[in-house]
Amino acid sequence: MNVSYKWLKEYVDFDLTPQETADALTSCGLEVDALEEVQSIKGGLKGLYVGKVLTCEMHPNSDHLHVTTVDLGKGEPQQIVCGAPNVAAGQKVIVADLGCVLYDGDKSFTIKRSKLRGVESLGMICAEDEIGVGTSHDGIIVLPEDAPVGQPAAEYYHLESDWLIEIDITANRADALGHWGVARDLYAWLKQNGYQTSMHRPSCDEFVVDNEDLPIEVEIQNTEACKRYACVSITDCEVKESPKWLQDKLNIIGLRPINNIVDITNYIMMAYGQPLHCFDADMVTGHKIVVRTQPEGTKFVTLDGEEHTLGEHDLSICNAEEPMCIAGIFGGKGSGTYDTTKNVVLESAYFHPTWIRKSARRHGLSTDASYRFERGVDPNGQIYALKQAAILCKQLAGGKISMQIKDVYPEPIQDFPVRLNYEYAHRLIGKEIGAETIKNIATSLEMKIVKEDAEGLDLLVPAFRVDVQRPCDVVEDILRIYGYNNVEIPTQLKSSLTVQGEEDKHYHTQNIVAEQLVGEGFMEILNNSLTKASYYTDFELNAYPDEHTVKVMNPLSADLGVMRQTMLFGGLESVSRNINHKSQNLKFFEVGNTYLYNKEKWDAENPIKGYSQEGHISLFITGKRVEGNWAHADEQSNIYELKAVVENILRRVGMPQNNVVLKHSDNNIFSKGVQYETRAGKVLVEMGILSLKLKKAFDIEQDVFYADVHWDNLMKAIKKVNLTYTDISKYPSVSRDLALLVDKSVEFEQIEMIARQTEKKLLKSVVLFDVYEGKNLPEGKKSYAVNFILQDEEKTLNDKQIDAIMKKLIANLTGKLNAELR
Repeated sequence: MNVSYKWLKEYVDFDLTPQETADALTSCGLEVDALEEVQSIKGGLKGLYVGKVLTCEMHPNSDHLHVTTVDLGKGEPQQIVCGAPNVAAGQKVIVADLGCVLYDGDKSFTIKRSKLRGVESLGMICAEDEIGVGTSHDGIIVLPEDAPVGQPAAEYYHLESDWLIEIDITANRADALGHWGVARDLYAWLKQNGYQTSMHRPSCDEFVVDNEDLPIEVEIQNTEACKRYACVSITDCEVKESPKWLQDKLNIIGLRPINNIVDITNYIMMAYGQPLHCFDADMVTGHKIVVRTQPEGTKFVTLDGEEHTLGEHDLSICNAEEPMCIAGIFGGKGSGTYDTTKNVVLESAYFHPTWIRKSARRHGLSTDASYRFERGVDPNGQIYALKQAAILCKQLAGGKISMQIKDVYPEPIQDFPVRLNYEYAHRLIGKEIGAETIKNIATSLEMKIVKEDAEGLDLLVPAFRVDVQRPCDVVEDILRIYGYNNVEIPTQLKSSLTVQGEEDKHYHTQNIVAEQLVGEGFMEILNNSLTKASYYTDFELNAYPDEHTVKVMNPLSADLGVMRQTMLFGGLESVSRNINHKSQNLKFFEVGNTYLYNKEKWDAENPIKGYSQEGHISLFITGKRVEGNWAHADEQSNIYELKAVVENILRRVGMPQNNVVLKHSDNNIFSKGVQYETRAGKVLVEMGILSLKLKKAFDIEQDVFYADVHWDNLMKAIKKVNLTYTDISKYPSVSRDLALLVDKSVEFEQIEMIARQTEKKLLKSVVLFDVYEGKNLPEGKKSYAVNFILQDEEKTLNDKQIDAIMKKLIANLTGKLNAELR
């Protein structure tokens, strides 16, 4: 938000310097990002002076140049070559002295000592357009006889510099999106700090209806989206260039003047924060304005010539037949104000912020008006703004007000009642600032005291303060005017130390795992927790049903409509984006939360019970594991690479191997998948090869291997585990292999489970290294080659111990799985 220092002084009386003003605004919560001195004329007319032409003779080598001597009031006259046809001796003129910088749009040039056709020239006699005081280039400026020689041009033209204050307005401070709103805060700060001051703005006494020649009817069909709509018609307007004072105001804050009518609407918006729109009255067919939505698929061309498709969620301002404007955002082609326009209709409205925000995002349109409407304008400021605009239309365009203001306001928006207790305010502030101070600040911010008692105040907060509806909001408002720096830090601070909690341990473990993954070549990604609802409705995933989706009540867009149930889709978006940018060998991980809604747990008295949040780590591997290495042939990544990563994570956090069970996964995101569970049935990890359907949806052709680590379940499973480190055993391990003939229905996890149940102390690992199905095997059978590692930490195993363990293993496998040794 760009604010003019001089413009602020029109509304509030103060004598602070521009820097002091910026400091005061920052102190009361309107952080000033930049302060810059600006001039309405670029360069501020520096280096330009009033001069007197003493002599004027024809140039010896030109038939149109003149050689003059000019007195600039600083001693010796200067010789200047001039090509203007109207230059003559005795004239008072404006001269650009040596070193003066003149501007032509974005270009500039410096006046230097030069020779023109062999004659030296020490300056330049200027025309209006050359210095920015006018547009004429017919000849040089000729000043009156009483113009003082040597006077700086800036003084002669009474050019005063202004200061541009650039304020970073936070999203909650819609009330400060106009000079009047900023002045209100400055006024409260000045009063609190003991300055003599007052606030004032132009009255509406000059608003008088001249005739009833152009009455306009208004109908609001969608009262949810449009809470208030007011308009007035102005006839016999002369659309022309705005006066200099108005152009200067807009130029200083960065707005380009267009014509007097449009400039008036922009001026009112930047002055009072209320956007206005002006229609050519000839476009208001039937002399009726209808505020409604459009049938789905309605085509509409905006002022910039772009075609947009409107629907039932886009509010439009229509005449009796067709839309003229996307409400609060952008006018339609042909409905604006042009040089030929004679009669206009001014609109001043209050639109629901959510409707404007959604439409603006949907159509990719962002204007000064939409910026204000989508944050919430003053619902009771429309009539004042409309009257001020109508008065200016009469003054600057010669128009006549041709109807009584039509104001449709079905359900007036009321001020917010808030009860503020003094004790609560003092406790929240951290200092007792006194009841009188609280009352003075509240009233200076236009809060009304309805009732006062010994304990506190009943307040009515103005409706334009959409961010102040609770006692804590009022305290924050009071504190920013009182001054955060005025709340002293006590000399003693009382604190309590707490022991490290489970959350701290989980976070520490999470960092360890993340560092391990980075060491294994993974890159961390971070995706939005908001995602597309279509992911859960279109794919029909059994693990992520749509009814468990947490839906956003007012989504910014369809792409951000729900909270994610899984981190899969965000990761696939990242994978697809990287592959499309020619980076095909990827290893990604993401740490984050997923969100679920359970209708059965929902309770009207405690709705939060129906919602839950779970921590996860997702892993993605795709492309080649090795590529372009002279010492190693290219090698594709595979599911076993991901399996090793997952098991390394389980090992790193201390998950006991004998408490992990490997099972098939029925999650249909996988074409083939497995899951690691605790013996109690809690899922620790789901892992597999993603299905073809999912890959096609994200335009991915290569295999993607995905693992979802259920972090919360894993942390619960290791809650009582203490990680300890021991020396590598001095005693050798023993390796034994068994070739087992088993039924095709037998899975390796069954073999591993029986083995670990058989020998819990000395069995260190069970690894499947070969599977064979085919010739020379009985029907319905397959062969597993399994390796067993045995080791005693305290002594060397002898053959008798090893044979005993292996016989027991074979006996249990034979008895429980009907396995046979090959």
